[in-house]
Amino acid sequence: MKPLQFIAGAAIALAAIQLVPYGRDHSNPPVTGEPKWDSARTSELFGRACKDCHSNNTVWPWYSSVAPVSWLTQFDVSLGREAFNVSEWGRTTGENEGDKAAGEVREGKMPPFIYLPAHPAAKLTAEEKVELANGLAATFGEKKAGGQKGTAKEGEKGEGKRKDGDNDKD
Repeated sequence: MKPLQFIAGAAIALAAIQLVPYGRDHSNPPVTGEPKWDSARTSELFGRACKDCHSNNTVWPWYSSVAPVSWLTQFDVSLGREAFNVSEWGRTTGENEGDKAAGEVREGKMPPFIYLPAHPAAKLTAEEKVELANGLAATFGEKKAGGQKGTAKEGEKGEGKRKDGDNDKD
């Protein structure tokens, strides 16, 4: 196959996959509840490193409209929101896994390495990672090895007001 034929075929394939509609709905659902952050610093660090996938305040960059990157972006945001979404704090369906967040940061799993090149502000220093992990543990508690939950004081873990005015702890 000649290089020109290969390039033409790749261009046609790239154009064709743009017709797949998945990954193009960039509307953010409404914010229905928010946690009571332990500090403004935790909220700020979370906003820099985590909010695009773990809130309903996602900033959708231009490349999130171009397949196949749009597919990966939509998939990652959908999974992130499903597992842990601070914009739906106090939701009654599904699990909102805030107690796992600190451990994910401590273990270097979050933010994921693939996210960092395109989002340099999300790259935290070692000190900022410690600050964020400690703040997340103070806000949401922390699941320890063996599934035990600890740290945040009982009655304070991520409690906040939902938009409907009810407390999270019903």
